Amino acid sequence: MMLASAVLDLGWLTLPHAEYAVALLIGGAAVVEDLARRTISNLWPVAAFAGGIACQVAASGWGGLGTALLGTVAGFLVFLVFYLLGGMGGGDVKLMAGFGALLGTGRLLQAALFTALVGGLLAVVVLGVHTLRRKRREGKADNALFIPYAPAIATGVWLALVAARP
Repeated sequence: MMLASAVLDLGWLTLPHAEYAVALLIGGAAVVEDLARRTISNLWPVAAFAGGIACQVAASGWGGLGTALLGTVAGFLVFLVFYLLGGMGGGDVKLMAGFGALLGTGRLLQAALFTALVGGLLAVVVLGVHTLRRKRREGKADNALFIPYAPAIATGVWLALVAARP
């Protein structure tokens, strides 16, 4: 009986905990899918969007809905240029838009900077591994280079959430 009441007591679920949970669960799922399938299904951006709206409304009332929607648009626009240039997939753009609802515009820009830093480090590692593999298999056909970006996005979002909390 005590265990059931402890599990059902949601007093521990403060807004920062809810934001971390949304970012961790959805970001983690998107990372796993991106690494395994080289794609991000629409489920994860939609879930991030819904979780973001819920967190923003919980924090600021119905005014939080505007913050979530502006963050979504900003998240979409931040990566749209890279998508149009062919350097990023549509799933990455949608994932950042979904997380934009969670972060709002202010923290979204910070997350985009963290994402760019992590993405740059990830690209260096992937290029290094690719170069080593190519040298070992001289004369063989070279596989296309794939750099999954969901890990960079999820890490950038997590870092922005952690950095925003005192």
